[in-house]
Amino acid sequence: MNLVFASNNKNKIKEIQSILPETIKILSLEEIGCFEDIPETAATIEENAILKADYVTQKYGYDCFADDTGLEVAALNGEPGVYSARYAGEQRDANDNMNKLLDALSDQSDRSAQFKTVIALNLNGGQHLFTGIAKGNITLHKTGNHGFGYDPIFQPESYTETFAELSSEIKNKISHRAKATQQLIDFLNPTK
Repeated sequence: MNLVFASNNKNKIKEIQSILPETIKILSLEEIGCFEDIPETAATIEENAILKADYVTQKYGYDCFADDTGLEVAALNGEPGVYSARYAGEQRDANDNMNKLLDALSDQSDRSAQFKTVIALNLNGGQHLFTGIAKGNITLHKTGNHGFGYDPIFQPESYTETFAELSSEIKNKISHRAKATQQLIDFLNPTK
């Protein structure tokens, strides 16, 4: 089965393809000729995932799935949330985002946070949502050089390492994206 993944984020595409079974091949936006940035103007993570999936289905006619992810920090009332990618500005720089978040938490004792991923699947005229959550804490410093985004400052529950220190095999079993993707796989392959 070929399924369009409404993303041009090469890190995200690689991560999801490594989680999916070999029977499901991802086509990127580039591969279907979509080079424009799909607007992410919604107020919630769920709505942004739906916006992206609907854009591809309506404009290009493909069954597809899209995801949106946010880091929700308790002491910051759920920020950066839907604005995670551009928390420190439109340049969408991961280091700038992490530095701003660490600065915002500098005087906070509660460092609990969660990553939330929502996948919107448009398939055969229907739409289905799958949500994955990874709970953990924001560390005091960046550590590790695997992963992307906020991975160097997010320590998942039951682990002493950050996402950026864990192997991709472990991260791809416990992450928010892995959990949402597993629900997608179970939906697409109900007999397994």
